[in-house]
Amino acid sequence: MRRMAYLIPALLLAACSQPAPPAAPAVDAPPPMEASAAATPAAEPAAATPASPAADAPAEDARARIESVLGDAAQYEKVFNAFKTAVVGGDRAAVVEEVRFPLNISGGKKITGPGEFQRNYEKIITPAVAKAVSEQGFGKVFVNQQGVMIGEGQVWLNGQCLDQACTKTEVKVITIQ
Repeated sequence: MRRMAYLIPALLLAACSQPAPPAAPAVDAPPPMEASAAATPAAEPAAATPASPAADAPAEDARARIESVLGDAAQYEKVFNAFKTAVVGGDRAAVVEEVRFPLNISGGKKITGPGEFQRNYEKIITPAVAKAVSEQGFGKVFVNQQGVMIGEGQVWLNGQCLDQACTKTEVKVITIQ
């Protein structure tokens, strides 16, 4: 028994001091490391590219994103510009023209029609909403399957199919919060 007590530490020491056979070839194998190093620079610019549009995106980038996710970018840009002009100019009638009813508003509520919208205009188009709209450039809009976002979600635009095949759509403001 005493003899085994000496043997176990000696075996552990011997096992720990020996290099692992699979690790040695991986460390000494320059070709895979060179290939991986060569692939890394190519991967880095690709990874940096998605961050670039968020920083200073031209309108063409927004159009391309909209086309790939939602469809006709020209419709979105037209509604975006008309809505922005109306909000900044305080033209309530023009704002209503760009809205689809029922309109989703903050708190999970809905505005059912133009009359209700006009009566609650100041509660819907708040200074924060007006600021977000006035500061938003079309080239920097966020786009996903839910639509085009203005600001930090204060306004959303999306299209609605007008026929069974969805060959005709109408883009409107669907949410203001």
